[in-house]
Amino acid sequence: MVRRSDGATPARRATIRDVASAAGVSIATVSRILGGTYPSAPATRNRVLRAVRELDYVANAHARALSGSASKTIAIIVNSVISPYYAHVAQGVQAQAAEHGRLCLIATTGGDPARELATMRLMREEHADAVILVGNVVIDQSYRDRLTEYARALAAAGSQLVLCGRPPIEAGVPAIVVEFDNTGGAYAVTSHLLSHGHERILYLGHKPGFTTAEGRIAGYRAALASFGVRHDTGLEMRGTFVRSEGYRMMRERLDSGPADFTAVFAANDQVAAGAWQALRECGRRVPEDISLVGYDDLPPAEDIGLTTVHVPHEELGRAAVRLALEREDGAAGRGHLMLGTHIVVRDSVRPARRS
Repeated sequence: MVRRSDGATPARRATIRDVASAAGVSIATVSRILGGTYPSAPATRNRVLRAVRELDYVANAHARALSGSASKTIAIIVNSVISPYYAHVAQGVQAQAAEHGRLCLIATTGGDPARELATMRLMREEHADAVILVGNVVIDQSYRDRLTEYARALAAAGSQLVLCGRPPIEAGVPAIVVEFDNTGGAYAVTSHLLSHGHERILYLGHKPGFTTAEGRIAGYRAALASFGVRHDTGLEMRGTFVRSEGYRMMRERLDSGPADFTAVFAANDQVAAGAWQALRECGRRVPEDISLVGYDDLPPAEDIGLTTVHVPHEELGRAAVRLALEREDGAAGRGHLMLGTHIVVRDSVRPARRS
C-alpha cells in the first residue's frame, strides 16, 4: 500500500509510477535499477531505493512472469554459514529445493534482527517462493510485531514465510513453523546424567532471551526437578554457542577453585569440544573424572566420542521447503511440524563417584 508521511494507510498499492515520481526519475530508470541492469550514480540509486522502502513497493509478480523473469527460488536466512548447525539445515533446504526445480539463495545476518528483516524485504521484492528463517533469535515484542507485518506482506506477494527451528509467532500469522523438540532433548540428556548418579551438573552456554538457549536450559532445569535435585543457579554459566566460549567458561570455572561438579552439559557440541580441551589442559579426564554431554550431534561429536542429542538438521530444511511448496500448490499442508530428537550414547559419561 502507498504510505503517506502522516502515517495514514490509503486504499491502493504503490505502483512503479509512484516510485518514479517520488524519486524524481523515469519509470524506465526505476525498472532498470530494481532489475540490476542500470549503472546508475549512487545518489540516483539511493533515491529510488528510499522511495521503494517508503512506499512499500513490490514489483508486480504477473508482469515479471510474462517477461520471463519470474523467480523460482527458495530463500534461506541464517545467522552464519560457518556454524555446522546452520550449514546442515541449509544443505537440507538446498537439496529439497533442487528436487522441486528451485534455486536456493542463502543470506546471513550475523544474528542481527534488523538485517534479517531487511533481507526478508529484499526476498519479497525478488518474489522468492518461500523465505525460510532458521534458528536462534531474540524475540521481543517489537521484533514480533515487525515479523508479523512481513509475514503478511510475503503472503500478499504470493510468498510463504517459514520459521525453521523457531517457535511460532502468534495465532493468525501466515507462517509455517518447522521445529524440533529442543526442550525435550535437553530434558532427556540431563536425565541421562542424573540416572548415572550425577547431581552436580555444570551447564555451559546459558544465553538469556535467545529461543534455542532458553529451550535447552528449560529442559535441563525440568529434569533436575523431576529427579528431585536442587536447582543451583551457580552451576549455570553464560556464554555463546561457539567452541572458544566452551573453553573460556570451563577454564574460568576450573581456575576459580576445586571442581564442585561431576558432570557437564554443554549447550551444543562446539561448546562441549572447547570444554573438553580445557578439562584436558587442567588434568581432568573425560569421562573418568568428569562426564560430559553436548547437543546437536554434529562435528566434532562423533570424533571425540561425545554423548549428545541428535537433531534432524537436514530433515528440518527439507520439511521447511516441502510444507512451503505444498501451501503454494494449494494443498492443505500442516502449518506446524514438530520433529523429534534422541540421545546418541557414546563414551563420555560414567557413573558418578561417591565420596
